[in-house]
Amino acid sequence: MRRTDPEGHGPVRYGPALPDDGLPVLPALADVLAAHAGHAGGEPVGGAPRLLDAAGGYWARRGLPAGRERVAAAPGAPALLLAVTAALGGDVLVPRPCAAWWAPYARLLGRPAFHVATPAECGGVPDSAALLETVRRVRAEGGDPRLLVLSVADDPTATVAPPELVHEAVEAAAGEGLHLISDETWRDTLHAPHDTVLLSPAEMLPDRVTVVTDLAGALLPPGWPAAVARFPEGPAGQGLHARVLDVLTALGATVAGPVAAAAAYALDEPEPVAVRRATTVRLHARVAAAAHAAVVAAGAVARPPQAGRHLYVDLGPLRSALAAHGVGDAQELEDFLTARLGMPAPGGHRFGDDLGALRVRLSTGPLLDGTDEERTECLTSPAPWELPHVQRALISLRSVFDDLRDDAQRWEPPR
Repeated sequence: MRRTDPEGHGPVRYGPALPDDGLPVLPALADVLAAHAGHAGGEPVGGAPRLLDAAGGYWARRGLPAGRERVAAAPGAPALLLAVTAALGGDVLVPRPCAAWWAPYARLLGRPAFHVATPAECGGVPDSAALLETVRRVRAEGGDPRLLVLSVADDPTATVAPPELVHEAVEAAAGEGLHLISDETWRDTLHAPHDTVLLSPAEMLPDRVTVVTDLAGALLPPGWPAAVARFPEGPAGQGLHARVLDVLTALGATVAGPVAAAAAYALDEPEPVAVRRATTVRLHARVAAAAHAAVVAAGAVARPPQAGRHLYVDLGPLRSALAAHGVGDAQELEDFLTARLGMPAPGGHRFGDDLGALRVRLSTGPLLDGTDEERTECLTSPAPWELPHVQRALISLRSVFDDLRDDAQRWEPPR
């Protein structure tokens, strides 16, 4: 079985961050943080009641009620994933590609992490037949698969898994006795929320799914680390919750007090937070659509982005043009595009994809970058994607990909 191997190509300590929104901090959030900055006391491990109740209310509004005894908070989703993985034991299964931070935590614990192919329609969830075959082969080779990590609103592919495919994957996992972690960091960033159905695996399998949400996805700035987890119903969920708190205690993984106050405020979803989130999602949806049109027009392949602040691009059709620039794998493509675009362009190998595949994740946040005044204007303009600094960034993106298309056409053999 092919498992995730330690990074051997490119900077070992490089891990792509969650895509930033490129916007100023919401003033109401900054006010809450500032109001609690003088509090010297530490937060309890797993979160104080105020934060846990806010998280429970957040999930209840999404049809996933949970009391504070089934919720835990930590300084970022990676700490929660590490704690759940340590508490459950066994081998880990993840889709290919997957969020860059999923597999390293299994490796850190000395656990094998096996990639499973995804269906053609989307990323984030494994193909059910491929999942069953992977579990069978891992067990035949003496492995012990216990945990499947998936995401219905996905990083890096920016797709939303259709409910029927989520059903198939969850049923296959349940039949094999796997526990599921559903990373729902991007569930509140749907580009067309009224036309997109998002089904949480926890709605299907309430006694075997742990939901993890990093608040940097839609509610907090990425530099304010906070995440919450919702544990399953029943005795097994209670036991898992207790073991996770033990791991978080051993790690000293507590949310900073001022950040916890801001997180609780954001999870309550007052009007300033709800309006900012809706404005931000609309903005990034339009910019992502423009970036998608640019890369597809140049001959690259990418699924239309449906959520988040990113898109996943396959430049395989432009391989001949890239070879002329000395680009033959994902690491070289990352280096090349990062330099040409002037923004991070992490290669697909960072997300568990094959090194030889010419794939990258592009984020929309850097396309909004500018002065403080220009970034603020993105939030107040009726057509922020038409602002001069955003237009310049999109023109630069199109220029880089159009040049590659022209190079590829020059390298095409005569017919």
